[in-house]
Amino acid sequence: MTVWDDVVGQERVHAQLSAAARDADARVTAEARGEQPPDASKMTHAWLFTGPPGSGRSTAARAFAAALQCTSPDRALGGAPGCGFCDSCHTTLVGTHADVQVIRTDLLSIGVKDTRELVRRAQLSPAVGRWQVIILEDADRLTEGAGNVLLKAVEEPAPRTVWLLCAPSIEDVLPTIRSRCRHLVLRTPPVAAVADVLVRRDGIEPDVAMSAARATQGHIGRARRLATDERARARRATVLKMPLRVEDIGGCLKAAQELVDAAAEDAKQVAEEVDVKETEDLKAALGASAGGRMPRGTAGAMKELEDRQKRRKTRTQRDSLDLALTDLTGFYRDVLALQMGSEVALANVDVRDSLDRIARASTPEGTLRRIEAVVACRQALDSNVAPLLAVEAMAVALRAG
Repeated sequence: MTVWDDVVGQERVHAQLSAAARDADARVTAEARGEQPPDASKMTHAWLFTGPPGSGRSTAARAFAAALQCTSPDRALGGAPGCGFCDSCHTTLVGTHADVQVIRTDLLSIGVKDTRELVRRAQLSPAVGRWQVIILEDADRLTEGAGNVLLKAVEEPAPRTVWLLCAPSIEDVLPTIRSRCRHLVLRTPPVAAVADVLVRRDGIEPDVAMSAARATQGHIGRARRLATDERARARRATVLKMPLRVEDIGGCLKAAQELVDAAAEDAKQVAEEVDVKETEDLKAALGASAGGRMPRGTAGAMKELEDRQKRRKTRTQRDSLDLALTDLTGFYRDVLALQMGSEVALANVDVRDSLDRIARASTPEGTLRRIEAVVACRQALDSNVAPLLAVEAMAVALRAG
């Protein structure tokens, strides 16, 4: 098993990264021997991974980081870096390598303060590994100020520092940053490839894996969750009933309220799992007394944590709503395929009766308008429109067709 095994359906990207890892390995080896390093034209200090959600951007970045740190003795015999078995590969993939920093956020944005800390770390030499690797999984969430802070570090990197940025599309990254990165575009993995990795890596039954992969249209993370989480399957079933419930205004408003309530419940569950532990840990670190009384001067730290938890809850609710809207878009995509007589594989075969009913009762033009209404709702949520208002407007538009 190599580090590339989980980079599903990305043969071209795999080839490019593997070649770059070879060049990087040759450079480090030559420098260690005091020799002139070869021209590593396939290796560069900054990479930008883009692709649709579920394409495996962060997975590819981690695999590349592991290949850069690989210390397998097979390399001396012509083996490719990224064996998957050496200590460097293993610690990189599980997230404990001292010289591989993975940054993701559960908030709405990444600010200047956090970015300055990354830039400071990027100037350090590797402590135990061959490279200092920084993986920024949510580069699209950088504020403008944070992007400007990052720019200089990407523009003038330390000799052994590599930046790996991940974003949905190239337009989500500042032009000044993306122009200094080597761009790799990942595609949505084939359904069969996603099902195969679920069976091979997660031990999921083949039929369940194929059903989950098909329902999520090749989204690896969502497919795994759908195959293993009963609550995720229940939420999806509720969402796919919405097209049948918008026959009158009352039904529209009720369906919209239930969708928003379900997203709020998701956010509440995350808060219950994480917030209490965070709060208790911070209180202990600040020296709270046995009765819970906080020392003087710690109110600011507690307020900062509360604000962070509130922002995380907001993002969790939005992410849950966005997931529901993605499922809804897939439903109407299948309806349109039936109406047009397309031979494309349906994603939601488990609700075929509902698909047929909506397809017979509407026209392709109406289905396209409904898809546009779902897209408009997603855009409204991105613009900070109140979730209930945005979903209610969408539900009424779905009824109108």
